[in-house]
Amino acid sequence: MLTPTPPRDGNRPKPPVHRPGRVSGCAAVAWVLLAGLVGALVLTVTAGSLTGDFSALIRWYAVSWVLFGAAVWALRRVPYRQAVFLLLAGAVAVPATGLLAPPTTSTDSYRYVWDGRVQAAGVSPYEHAPGDPALAGLRDPWLFPTGAACHHPYRYPVHDPEGCTRINRPAVHTIYPPLAEAYFLVVHLLSPEESRYKPLQVGGALLALATSLVLLRALRRSRRGPVLAACWAWCPAVPLEAVSNAHADVLAVLLAVLGLTVVARRRAGGGALLGAAIAVKFLPALAVPGALSGLLSRRAPMRDAAAVLGAAALVVGIAYLPYALATGAGSVLGYLFGYLDEEGYAASGGGRYALLRLAVPDAAAGPVALAAVAVTALFVLRRGDPERPWRGALTVTGAAFLAFTPGYPWYALLLVALVALDGRWEWLGVPVASTAAYLGVDDGTAAYAVAAGVALAGAAVRAAGRRS
Repeated sequence: MLTPTPPRDGNRPKPPVHRPGRVSGCAAVAWVLLAGLVGALVLTVTAGSLTGDFSALIRWYAVSWVLFGAAVWALRRVPYRQAVFLLLAGAVAVPATGLLAPPTTSTDSYRYVWDGRVQAAGVSPYEHAPGDPALAGLRDPWLFPTGAACHHPYRYPVHDPEGCTRINRPAVHTIYPPLAEAYFLVVHLLSPEESRYKPLQVGGALLALATSLVLLRALRRSRRGPVLAACWAWCPAVPLEAVSNAHADVLAVLLAVLGLTVVARRRAGGGALLGAAIAVKFLPALAVPGALSGLLSRRAPMRDAAAVLGAAALVVGIAYLPYALATGAGSVLGYLFGYLDEEGYAASGGGRYALLRLAVPDAAAGPVALAAVAVTALFVLRRGDPERPWRGALTVTGAAFLAFTPGYPWYALLLVALVALDGRWEWLGVPVASTAAYLGVDDGTAAYAVAAGVALAGAAVRAAGRRS
């Protein structure tokens, strides 16, 4: 764990001795490293925009991760007030780099734009696919180009023989849960005409900053320094995935962090926030066992479980209700099951279950992965710390990533935020591994193997430190 300076007056970490009004030497080093990180991220984001050649982007992204690690390490010795100022400066500057170019490595934000437009026209996104001729009146030349503009590696065919679309999987219904769809609609309604993807990027930057502020407040309440918040605020994955690619996962992360920071004191309130996170993206469901940490060792487990799970289920149900009434309950899951099959989760193929397939037959990889996550969740329910629910959430989420080895790096934004809450920095190897798999540096096996090794080594060092 990145250990902050011991607290003073039961509130703030004690700063090193320095002259008032002067920037300490450690702070100067941290400023230089932060400036280098911002510069490297600018070069990363502007290296290429959906060109298919990510070689320059990969090089600068790797440099960004090295500078990120060095900057966070330097922040450990910075006096408290200067560290907070430094953190907030980086929390603004780092995400802002994602605003400098169109979506860099993903076309998902184009679906977000379309879903917002469709809803504003009074049509449920679960009812028609983007390529459906019934919605031809909502098309524009930007999302649905024709002619030479279709000769691009990130254009997808539609029914029009002369046209194409920027929207991936145009023949299938949306996969996104209802609060994500509500977010797309709100962004659309607040956006100027012809603004395209930029409002979503701005929304991602604001949500990333809000998450940094929530993390900083939570760390202050638990008498920990701001250095841990930098694990999210300065992480290179945030400007690339939350801002440049504008993935809605950042909204789910903010809600999950809020839920985990309040659930120990307000069970129903924390459960409701976790339910809202799940109604944005399904992945935060992995944080629910953490919210119930130590449940099976308490005297009234059913009361606590009912408060958290009941509130979460109620929020998810209410969020889905308007769409279910409009299009039918069977349609609101959209392309979810087709997506799971397409990504190889049903067949145990491709890059999924990469680590498990080294030890078990392909056919057994899926069941073994589910069993591994279930056993981890049971451990958290029995032995987890109810005062630190984020620790159990990180344990279950990290185990799920290593078991299923997903190839989409924006999924790992949740894990990055959980690292910032808990401090077990060794889990940051997972977002690096998922990016390597996504950009074709590795099929996922070697990268995730390294990430698993780092996570296990960190756990071993931590356990040895507790014994000594």
